[in-house]
This record gives sequence, C-alpha cells and structure tokens, in this order.
Amino acid sequence: MKLLLTSGGVTNPSIHTALRQLLGKPVAESRALCIPTAQWGHPMCGPASVRGLVAADPGSDWRYLSGLGWGSLGVLELTALPSIGAQRWVPWVRETDVLLVDGGDATYLCHWMRESGLADLLPSLPDLVWVGVSAGSMVMTPRIGAYFVEWASAPDDRTLGVVDFSIFPHLNLFPTNTPADAQRWAADIGGPAYAIDEQTAIKVVDGAVDVVSEGQWTRFG
Repeated sequence: MKLLLTSGGVTNPSIHTALRQLLGKPVAESRALCIPTAQWGHPMCGPASVRGLVAADPGSDWRYLSGLGWGSLGVLELTALPSIGAQRWVPWVRETDVLLVDGGDATYLCHWMRESGLADLLPSLPDLVWVGVSAGSMVMTPRIGAYFVEWASAPDDRTLGVVDFSIFPHLNLFPTNTPADAQRWAADIGGPAYAIDEQTAIKVVDGAVDVVSEGQWTRFG
C-alpha cells in the first residue's frame, strides 16, 4: 500500500504532484472511496461534518480531499462492514484506486479498521493509495499520544503501527498545536515523530519516507 499522510489534505501543488505519482494517473481518472468513520469518535464532529466530506463541498476544507475532482467517488463506512459481510465490501475496496480517510479520532478509526477487517485486507493491496487527513494519517502510526485521544472508550493511544513514526498534525493551526506543544508531545511519544502543518504531507512507499512540504514541519527522534 502507498501512503500519503497529511494534516489537511492535498492543499498545494507539491502534494498534488505526489498524489499523482502515487496514483500513476490523473485524479480525474481515479476511483476513490472516502472513509468518514473517524469523525464519529470525535466530539467536534457529527452528521454535518460527515455530510460535508461526502458532499465534497467546494467551499469547505474537504475540497482538499473528497473535492479534488475524482473520476468516481463513493463512501466506505467501516462501522457498517461487519454486518454486511466481506463478500460485499471487499470487492469495493479491491476495485478502487484510493481510500480518502478523513480525520476525527484515530483510536476510534483504528478500532473499526480492525473490527471491519479492513486492516487485515490492506497488506494484500500493494497498488492501493491511502490518503489520510489528520486522524486518517495518525491511525497508520504506532501511537498518537494521550494528547490526541478523544474517544472515551479508547483503551490507550496505540494505533496500527504500519509506519514506525508518529504524527502531530495541524501545526500552528490551533492555539494548542504550537511547536512547543509538539515538542512536549514528542517527548511523551519517545520515538521517531513528525510535526506537520496543513501544507505538508509524508509520502511512504515500500518503507521509504519522503516529506513533501510547502509549509512547516519538524522531525523528532
């Protein structure tokens, strides 16, 4: 699987070029499924924000994810998958080019990736592109830090560990996401980590990590 781990989506030409390289074809010719699941685990998200992602509102921040002009766009809600059976949903994933995974709570998303079976399926899809925003990126890391856990039922801050580094998103976007906050968070993580802003992405292909940025980022560890 090819990863494009972002804080705010495909927000600038450099990240868009990286996405095009991962897809191997234009966005307008690519099939996408968006995953809103992480939103349900975060208190600041809900029906209106999920609708925004699905509708790809052109005037919203979702223009950087679901609103990029995909050839086709569908929705994959992970909480529904266990009740409909793999024989239905696995072909949907196998036939798509890219999964667009929105933010919310990464521990909630991790839970449902495991419960649905998607986490087990992904290693068999080497050509699939995963584009994460915020929690949609953080879920691929080993830990997100207690700082970012909002889901009350989360057992801890551990996530899938597909990559060996952690991510502090939205650098300088919020008053509580300053470089100093990121440094304290990184000290608690205790392993390799990146703090990235809305103009930065981390591309991972076959274990090779490449930071794509027109903004600000810092590596820790």
